[in-house]
Amino acid sequence: MATTFKTFTENDIVSSRTLLHEAIPITGSIVSGTYLETSTATSNIRNYSHGMFQAVYDYPYLSSSSNHLFDLAVAYHTSSHMNGSGSGGTGYYDNDKKVNLYSQLSQVLMGYDATGSIQQFDEDGDITSGGSKLKEIIVMSFSRLLGKDELKKGSFSLELGVSGSHVTDGSGAGVNAWSSPFVRRIKITDSHAPTDYRINSPAGEYSILKLNATGSTPAFASAGCPVRNAQESSNCGLLFYQAGIAILTASIFASGTTAADLNLHPRHGFLSGTNGTAGSQAIGGFMINALPNRSGTIGELMTGSVSGSADAIRHRMYNLSFNNTTELNSTIYFCRANHNEFNYSSNPTYLTGSKIRVKENTLDAPVSYITTVGLYSADNELLAVAKLSEPLKKDPNTELTLRVRLDY
Repeated sequence: MATTFKTFTENDIVSSRTLLHEAIPITGSIVSGTYLETSTATSNIRNYSHGMFQAVYDYPYLSSSSNHLFDLAVAYHTSSHMNGSGSGGTGYYDNDKKVNLYSQLSQVLMGYDATGSIQQFDEDGDITSGGSKLKEIIVMSFSRLLGKDELKKGSFSLELGVSGSHVTDGSGAGVNAWSSPFVRRIKITDSHAPTDYRINSPAGEYSILKLNATGSTPAFASAGCPVRNAQESSNCGLLFYQAGIAILTASIFASGTTAADLNLHPRHGFLSGTNGTAGSQAIGGFMINALPNRSGTIGELMTGSVSGSADAIRHRMYNLSFNNTTELNSTIYFCRANHNEFNYSSNPTYLTGSKIRVKENTLDAPVSYITTVGLYSADNELLAVAKLSEPLKKDPNTELTLRVRLDY
């Protein structure tokens, strides 16, 4: 226990803030296809009895070594054409859950307006000027393990397959040329976010997600380079950095001819072809058709369960990556030992027979070796201990400054 204390002054204490980033790559094979989804014991996909969302793990979720990656869900606003309440609810599945989930998320992420009404997700983040709203959404909520304190602005990238067919062509000739969902892909990023983000959310900062596309029915890149390569022009969602939640408009999975019928964003509608038979939905088909007049096959987003829609979306995820952020706050204490301080050890064995052990005669200068720095409260209660890698010699001819960093 120390017997000599020295009080810090304002010049001896400095606070700092450091942001640590970690790259998080999630391949499509982890999200779907690595493990069997038909067996609960070996699946990395967990569907809960409440049916509100689906959880994705990197290993079978019953394994002790598994890590929770993110949750996936779909939702829509009460004014959406997909809301079954306006059509008697015939053929609609989990309708109330999808509506309630939208309401819950918009309360937390967008807040309320001056009248006390819940704000809808806004396409460009400019809530006061009105504009287009995201009424049908896909929700990705990243786990704290991945997102840490927040997602790093400008690091988010998501590639989705938008080829329409997932099964054989029906003629017995086998899988056709467009059977893979990843032959055609769109890429969603927030590359503009470091200098262009919004702060009008109760959940913190967020930015507009954009995809590489131009025009209403833009051409895809060639098969040799299937990722769309054009200007980032089309708003397709919102990314909330502190909350770790990505909101995507469902219109990216509308066919090019039905987006306008759905009152979805007219520049969207990137799903090509059809989703084939009902059986194709089980292995990742996802199609939104003309719903107001209920013509054609009704889309998976409306008629399917939340978990069923999540299955379909997962099987179109080609790549997902972002950097997380850990905020490290530090206080640095400069422990200064002047030439006339701490030259005598507080160790009781420093003396023998009332004489200093390290002095051979009375004219020798006292000497000590500093091994430990203790930080004490105003009541002299020990709060933290810092150990030196090796003892430092201290005598009246030397002065030392020890830099002690306390992270929290």
